[in-house]
Amino acid sequence: MKISEIHWNDEARQKVLDDADRVLQDAVAAVAATDDAADADKAYAALVSHMKDKFIDWEPGPDVRTYADALAAGEIETESRD
Repeated sequence: MKISEIHWNDEARQKVLDDADRVLQDAVAAVAATDDAADADKAYAALVSHMKDKFIDWEPGPDVRTYADALAAGEIETESRD
């Protein structure tokens, strides 16, 4: 078996993605409850701070900026999760 053939099965892979989504959702909800949410740059920094220790080899991507901008624009609803 080649090392490139080793990977998570579909169920485990989906759980990893679901867990990553939950970390992102929790970070956005936490920042939404603070004064940092009103400023996109502060919201971005707060989101990065919330998530940086939750992932191996963390690098914030464009999604973090998207949600920081949405927080600053008041576009995030935190009442319930779908």
